[in-house]
Order: sequence, then structure tokens, then C-alpha cells
Amino acid sequence: MMRDDLVLKGQHSQWESSYLKNKDMFGESPSEAAIRAAKIFHLHGIKKILELGAGQGRDTTYLAQQGFEVIALDYTKEGTERIRQKSIALNLSDRIQVVQHDVRLELPFENCSLDACYSHMLYCMAFPIRDLETLSRQIHRVLKPGGLNIFTVRHKGDPHYGQGIHRGEDMYEVGGFIVHFFDRNKVDKVSVGYKILDINEFEEGGLPRKLWMITMKKESN
Repeated sequence: MMRDDLVLKGQHSQWESSYLKNKDMFGESPSEAAIRAAKIFHLHGIKKILELGAGQGRDTTYLAQQGFEVIALDYTKEGTERIRQKSIALNLSDRIQVVQHDVRLELPFENCSLDACYSHMLYCMAFPIRDLETLSRQIHRVLKPGGLNIFTVRHKGDPHYGQGIHRGEDMYEVGGFIVHFFDRNKVDKVSVGYKILDINEFEEGGLPRKLWMITMKKESN
């Protein structure tokens, strides 16, 4: 196995240790992406959402508070435990189901069983494009006909693109974390079987990070 492949796989322990050190690594407030996504989900009559890469649950709890049923999936033990703690503290246990799972594996849900999928920056984690194409197919499988997949990615206009250690494709490691930066071609690669409804550009954080929020609808089975 190539060294960069080993580094990509090593991101799991990087996230585990980071979440262990900081119980609210990204703060307690929801992301702008989650606030925007909730409005879109309400407009489309969405009830049940699969959140991938839920982290420590700042968006999970917000979405549940907005009236959605949320299945929060993350591959870290620390992250999923923190989401469980928050759901109990906020009396949201009836709206939040927590699952520890690696999205590189088949999603543990039935075909056509979910209304929508949401993820904030999961697609720009340390996944080669082949893994992201597989993930999009898995999301497509579990969505109901007409279901939505809303996700965000950092794009090549981001100040960190090309900085740090190159880890293959358009992935760069800065501060121990690997980011996969997108261009429009990559968006097209992960949108097979979907209709792209919107690509919205926005900024986040103090750098600031440059992101796209992509809203796609499942077109075919």
C-alpha cells in the first residue's frame, strides 16, 4: 500500500483524538449549511434525514430541534458518544438515532427508505474520488424516489488549496487534517443518477473557507 493511502486511513485516529481533547471542536452553534439545509428540507416536505459525518452533533441537534427525525452517522466513537450525550441533555432522544459506521462501507439502511441525506464537509474529507462516487451511489440507493442529497465541499478557490502536504488527487494535509478540494468536474462525478437543483457558494470560518453547498434530487432507481 502506498504511503499516502496509509495516511488517508490514519485520519480516523486523528479525528478520534481531536474529539477526545475538545468535546465541542466546532462549537455548539449549527453551521450555516445546516440552517440553509433545514429551510430546503421544510420546503420539500422532508421528515427523515440521514446525516453523514455528523461529528459531535452540532448540526444533528439543530436539525432535530427543527422537527426532523435524524439518523446521525459518524465513524468515530468519541463523536457518536458526544451526540448521544447531547440528545439526552436536550431531550431529543426521540428524534435522534446515532450510528457508528464508516461510509466507505455499505450504508446499513434499506433501499428507498430515507427522505433525504445531509452532510457538511464529509465529501471533502480524506476520500479518493472513487470512494466518493461509491458513497453517492449508496446514498442514491437508500433515498426514496425524489429524495434529496445536500452536501458541502471546499472548492479549489479555497485559500488552503495547494497548501501543506499533497496526499494525492486534490487532497492536501494542513495541521494534521486532509482536505479533498472539489472542482465542478468532481461535482459531476458524484451526481450521477441525480438532478442538481442548486450549487450555492458560501464562506465559513475566519480564514475563510470557501465552500459549495450542492442540492441534488434522486432521479432514477
